[in-house]
Amino acid sequence: MAVGVFDLFTVGLGPSSSHTVGPMRAAAVFAGELKESGVLPRVASLRVDLYGSLAATGHGHGTMTAILLGLEGYYPEVILPEEVEERLAAIADTGTLHLAGSLDPDGGVALPYGVSDMVLRPLTVLPRHTNGMTFTVSDADGEVLSTATFFSVGGGFIVREGEEENAQKELDESKKELPLPFRTAAELLGRCASKGLSISEIMLINELASRSEEEIREGLLHIWSVMEGCVEKSIKREGVLPGGLKVRRRAPDWHERLLKEDKDNDPKYWQEWVNLIALAVNEENASGGRVVTAPTNGAAGIIPAVLYYALHFAPGMDKATQEDRDDVVVKFLLAAGAVGVLYKEQASISGAEVGCQGEVGSASSMAAAGLAEVMGGTPAQVENAAEIAMEHNLGLTCDPIGGLVQIPCIERNAIAAAKAINAAKMALWGDGSHRVSLDEVIVTMRETGKDMSHKYKETAMGGLAVNVVEC
Repeated sequence: MAVGVFDLFTVGLGPSSSHTVGPMRAAAVFAGELKESGVLPRVASLRVDLYGSLAATGHGHGTMTAILLGLEGYYPEVILPEEVEERLAAIADTGTLHLAGSLDPDGGVALPYGVSDMVLRPLTVLPRHTNGMTFTVSDADGEVLSTATFFSVGGGFIVREGEEENAQKELDESKKELPLPFRTAAELLGRCASKGLSISEIMLINELASRSEEEIREGLLHIWSVMEGCVEKSIKREGVLPGGLKVRRRAPDWHERLLKEDKDNDPKYWQEWVNLIALAVNEENASGGRVVTAPTNGAAGIIPAVLYYALHFAPGMDKATQEDRDDVVVKFLLAAGAVGVLYKEQASISGAEVGCQGEVGSASSMAAAGLAEVMGGTPAQVENAAEIAMEHNLGLTCDPIGGLVQIPCIERNAIAAAKAINAAKMALWGDGSHRVSLDEVIVTMRETGKDMSHKYKETAMGGLAVNVVEC
């Protein structure tokens, strides 16, 4: 099906959509197929090979443990954080994995398998994508029963090797079923002009091809409630983030301080709240908590922070009813989703493919579009806001220290959220006309990502990852 708003905003677990959510989903798909095909009872051994970026930074991203959970049949959007801890502790204590265990009433097939049994190939990059993984199961005689290679292409999306062309054909066909399909910003603006509709209205009409308006509204409000819940949980959790970098969680202290601040004493009071929301979400993500990919986990704090600004600090919101506020959430996420579709279609949202410009840059661009939309921007102004935000994220590298989604990722979300707000305001002060189009900046981001050294694309082999001592 065509990429929609509910593909870009999905509920999952931290710390990474490409290295945690995607691999877990791929493993769960493989486990489910073993059960459905009737092969499962004959499985006697399992092999998992991880390639490229998954192997290079997998330990810091929780890739291996996510795959174990997926092989037991758990999906990232369903499993709860407490279940994660329980199952991983059981696997570690017993040394036993229950293949498809959550899918099979008999408890699946018990296999002696753990993280240390996975084969890591960090220097081997498969042709399709750097985030490759292969699952293989054999019977007692060593005969291969089933094998499959998947690629985690960013934002929790997965593609199976050999099905890339079919997947693209299905995507193209599904677009034909949309009332107002678009692949480029120029096409999107053309739809707006010909129909006299806003960007969020165009996106809504397309979403109506697969859901009712009530379902869309409820779904988007649920997405926002999960984002809010993530913040609420994070501001109560003190201590140090896992992984060995000894990064202290700042959100609880910041929240307590902000509640004591007098907003009239600081004209930039709103900025502190934007920083807090972004940090809170990404600290929760770094600890493996429940977050919304927006459009990735590494950039999950930007859209919630900017949407919080829209709801609490945008002009007129102090007099808004609950229905008004809900309308803002829906319009914001639809407009942001429309821009997200453009990045997914024309470039990439994977840090392992194009660097952090594809994650934080895309999220900042989406957030700027959403804010400009709900603040009354024309389609041209919304497109301009998205362009400004990405233009000033071009070349952003993905060089996480220790392969952990902590430094520079957490603070980077706060900076990008502020950048999105500024981009929206700059666009709204103009008339929508600008020299560089959103399509041009998206292509530039894609080409810059292709030219970028692999050291700066989620491998922890360059930049801050090698110049900062971890301990």
